[in-house]
Amino acid sequence: MTTELLAPLDLAFWHLESADHPMHLGALAVFTAAPGTTPGEGVPELLATRAAAVPRLRMRVRDVLLPVGGAAWAVDKDFDVHRHVRLLPLPAGDFAAQAELLAGELMERPLERGVPPWEMYVLTPGDPGPAAAPENGRQFAVLVKMHHALADGMRAVAIGAGIFDQIADVRAAGARRARPVPPRSWLPGPWQAAGLARDRLEDLRRALGIGASVVRASRFDPRGVAALTAGSSGTRQLATAVLDLTDVQLVRKAAGGSANDVLLATVAGALRRWMLERGEPLPVAPPRALVPVSRRRPDSPPGSANKLSAYLLGLPVAEADARARLDAVRGAMDRNKSEGPARGAGAFALLADALPPLAHRLGAPLAGNAARVLFDILVTSVPLPRSTLSLGGCPLRALYPMAPLARGQSLAIALSSYGGQVYVGLVADGKAVPDLARLARGMNEELDELLRIAP
Repeated sequence: MTTELLAPLDLAFWHLESADHPMHLGALAVFTAAPGTTPGEGVPELLATRAAAVPRLRMRVRDVLLPVGGAAWAVDKDFDVHRHVRLLPLPAGDFAAQAELLAGELMERPLERGVPPWEMYVLTPGDPGPAAAPENGRQFAVLVKMHHALADGMRAVAIGAGIFDQIADVRAAGARRARPVPPRSWLPGPWQAAGLARDRLEDLRRALGIGASVVRASRFDPRGVAALTAGSSGTRQLATAVLDLTDVQLVRKAAGGSANDVLLATVAGALRRWMLERGEPLPVAPPRALVPVSRRRPDSPPGSANKLSAYLLGLPVAEADARARLDAVRGAMDRNKSEGPARGAGAFALLADALPPLAHRLGAPLAGNAARVLFDILVTSVPLPRSTLSLGGCPLRALYPMAPLARGQSLAIALSSYGGQVYVGLVADGKAVPDLARLARGMNEELDELLRIAP
């Protein structure tokens, strides 16, 4: 792997980035150190070794002459993994609170350009104090930041999972068995050329349909929740919540639909509680959530290209009854799924494939500002491996995913299931949403409310 052009959507994410809106994904993984060992001891060296063994993490983005406005992945000949893996001791105090605070600050900073666009930080605990629980001083965390141009959520998990003992061992065994792949000609045959032409015509037809849906769905005078439409301060704040997956499944069995429907209804209820406590009037038009959908197939070839579409979902925050909120979410998601992820305004990410590279470079500011007329909040689910994971023999206890904020957005919520729990990472503009912890607590309160409908 030497040079590889950025796919259209990757190029869009690369050019959408600004100082106030860094376009990286994140994850805060919490581990428990073995008894009698120092939390985080030897972890930076282990991470550096394993990250350096992942070919994609040695690649940087560089401009190319052709196509005009394009960019490519190329091996960083001066790659130094120690520029990307750092140890950061936390100050004294509660480990979880200190880790959340520092993670929010680190998420503010755009990744350095000109080098592979990723970072890992090992966060080790300070003195927890005499009143802290014994396990508080035995935990450490790893914060991973990875540019959205490098990978979508599923691909980021696949790349980042290489740091874990189980995946690293399998990868090492696979590398020993790997065989060279014979080169293929880049010139398409006549049947391939005809197929490419048909695919291109179909892409253009689909793009016109999506474009028309985007125009119809756009709100040129959006009047939503003030905190969610506030101007950007460039600051970031992180809050976390943990939901019991068994409770989610109990609600799903009682009400029907999917576990994701229950989680989206939980988000809607948490937003309602948060707005009422703030004294904000409930909006007449429901705030819109962008719900990403992966188009990546399990048997798809390796590569970093983002393969994303999305649904738009009105969150029924004005509805007072929790069961009615869930039914509204379920009905709306059923309609979205019946149309499919390649139709409707939520599929606007697919328009990237219809634009030339120069349009992405020149049109990024306009495209970035367009997000606010389509949606108010990002709510995404990030799949994790089902197996038990560890790092250097230290078991993974929690993993909180984090999503980037688009221009005009003040809140993004990401969810991942692991070990019978749903871990929720809430990322917000620090000045627009200073009470993010209250919103996080609302997730648990709303799920408790939904449990009342379960038998």
